[in-house]
Amino acid sequence: MTSLVIAEHDNTSIKGATFNTVTAALQCGGDVHVLVAGNNAGPAAAAAAQIAGVSKVLHADSDALAHGLAENMTAQIVAAAASYTHIVFPATAAGKNVAPRVAAKLDVGQISDVTKVESADTFERPIYAGNAMATVQSLDAIKVLTVRTTGFAPAAATGGSAAVEVLVAVAASAHVTYMGSEIAKNDRPELTAAKIIVSGGRALGSAEKFNDVLTPLADKLGAAIGASRAAVDAGYAANDLQVGQTGKIVAPQLYIAAGISGAIQHLAGMKDSKVIVAINKDPEAPIFSVADYGLEADLFVAVPELLAAL
Repeated sequence: MTSLVIAEHDNTSIKGATFNTVTAALQCGGDVHVLVAGNNAGPAAAAAAQIAGVSKVLHADSDALAHGLAENMTAQIVAAAASYTHIVFPATAAGKNVAPRVAAKLDVGQISDVTKVESADTFERPIYAGNAMATVQSLDAIKVLTVRTTGFAPAAATGGSAAVEVLVAVAASAHVTYMGSEIAKNDRPELTAAKIIVSGGRALGSAEKFNDVLTPLADKLGAAIGASRAAVDAGYAANDLQVGQTGKIVAPQLYIAAGISGAIQHLAGMKDSKVIVAINKDPEAPIFSVADYGLEADLFVAVPELLAAL
């Protein structure tokens, strides 16, 4: 058995989600290879070769792969798929974009959001917004998986010495053209990798109050800022800050939820946090059912008091 992990990278370095995905692939048994597909991505391929447990890195380099377009990435992965028993993606926006296309091209089922590897063909994954866990078995010759990275410890970034094999890059798809992208600049930690997250909900009332109340606390703690879906839908926060089943899955050391009631879809995205602190004036708010520390108070009073005490 050999697994192929699809690396996420910026052509220079490997992104954090890849290390957790390598751990999951190692638990499937056999060798683990990593595909680094990009443009001028030699430094990223060299970094992937250093990951502990990786025995080979496949490096595909071309202009067509520069921006990770799903159509071109899919063709590159499918071209190499016959040599592997498992193709493993992190369950990130990029992974969820490409994995279903690969599964469809290979005519196999996809197993999504794997949180535990029971054996080479049996996996655990959440269903019903994380309220139940399903154990599923795949009989497909090639298993296509997306991995919920919060369920696996990251593999060590150093200690490996994998060989790097250069692949012939596939031709670019004639059906898509890269037009441009707008990169959000943020000096804060990446939400899915942050050790501390301060999140706000609809109770904050406006984008101005969202920023005025949460930003000083996040600055003091060196935290990332998150938001509930209700806050995002109301325009208080950007889409990329959404935590939950339809947003980002996080598991920081500390999660502070201010003015978040705790809808099921939000809890599914953060209930694996090590310590959860909830601030809400509604004593019946569902968030208190998962909180380690709950403060029944007006957030506009409690958060400034908390900040003053730090």
